Amino acid sequence: MFLALKELKHAKLRFLMIGIITVLIAWLVFILSGLGNGLSTLAAASFKNMDTDYVTFEKGSRASMSRSVISESLIAELKQQDNVTDAAPMGATMATILNDKANNEDDQKVDVAVLGVIPGSFLEPSIIEGNSLNSSDLQEVIVNDTLKDKGFSIGDTLTLEGTPEVVKIVGFVKNETYNHVPVIFAPLDKWRAIQFAAPGSNHGIKDPVNAIMVQGTDLDSTALNEHFTNTEIVTKSAAVQGMPGYKEENGTIMMMLAFLLAISAFVLAVFFYVLTLQKSNQFGILKAIGASNGFLGKAIVSQVFLLSLISIIVGILFTYSTALILPEGMPFALDVKLVVVYAILLLVISVLGSLVSVRKITKIDPLQAIGRVE
Repeated sequence: MFLALKELKHAKLRFLMIGIITVLIAWLVFILSGLGNGLSTLAAASFKNMDTDYVTFEKGSRASMSRSVISESLIAELKQQDNVTDAAPMGATMATILNDKANNEDDQKVDVAVLGVIPGSFLEPSIIEGNSLNSSDLQEVIVNDTLKDKGFSIGDTLTLEGTPEVVKIVGFVKNETYNHVPVIFAPLDKWRAIQFAAPGSNHGIKDPVNAIMVQGTDLDSTALNEHFTNTEIVTKSAAVQGMPGYKEENGTIMMMLAFLLAISAFVLAVFFYVLTLQKSNQFGILKAIGASNGFLGKAIVSQVFLLSLISIIVGILFTYSTALILPEGMPFALDVKLVVVYAILLLVISVLGSLVSVRKITKIDPLQAIGRVE
């Protein structure tokens, strides 16, 4: 460590340049992870926020709300199964609301997701303003607070394009999005009136819903799927993965991050390898006066560790500073766990990259390094 610190102090400019490169790489990794997490949150925030453990879909729907139609009557039997503590139905449909308050044509129609839930059930989110859903008034809905930016407020009446249905905003919720659009939570019967307005669209199913959310631990999903012949029960995480485009979107982001980390490992390894080549004579002299390979190797690894650690911390600070100035509508969400994971990955990659330099040191011949042997 002593040798590492002395060299860092002696060659400030050289290591400053390497540190800047490392900071930029770390900054890019954290920015990209924040954008990926933001897109993921925007796609399935409402699903992720729900206090549920398993989801019951129609068999063959591949864990997708849009492909599933089952009967609400299954709830009573689900609640009787082992380890099931509660169950509640849910419906989801995409819609467009007309915005009479819009100042320009682009905002006159707003895409939303209408989620039907039973008022007072564990699927209804907590409000941040206004009132909760009321089972005695099917016209009342609660909406995501991003609709405020479109000019909507409590008491406004919303008209759904293509249907005769109108609803009234009575409350706002936060961080509730589905398929990248703000959510409107409506009473389940109102959702049915919207979704199954066309005759026969319910496929002859009484009290149709898209899915039933189940609370419980250690459920035997295989046994439950055998018990209920026309359903499939999956975990909440599997249901999130089943959302259209979710898996592909996250796969793209993860692939970009993987390539970025691989490139980072190569770039940092090359930088320190070149530095090691430039200092071959110095290492040769140190070995000639008794310095062991282990001692020199520890010096290199310590040097890389300190430089990378400081650079990664600076990269994190830059990332949080950048988040403060990003546009409000940009899907950017920094997860502390993700930041820690990627910070550790970058640090490990940097240290592993330094091992290439350590291997080079072990092959240095002291006599050749100081020029005594041709």
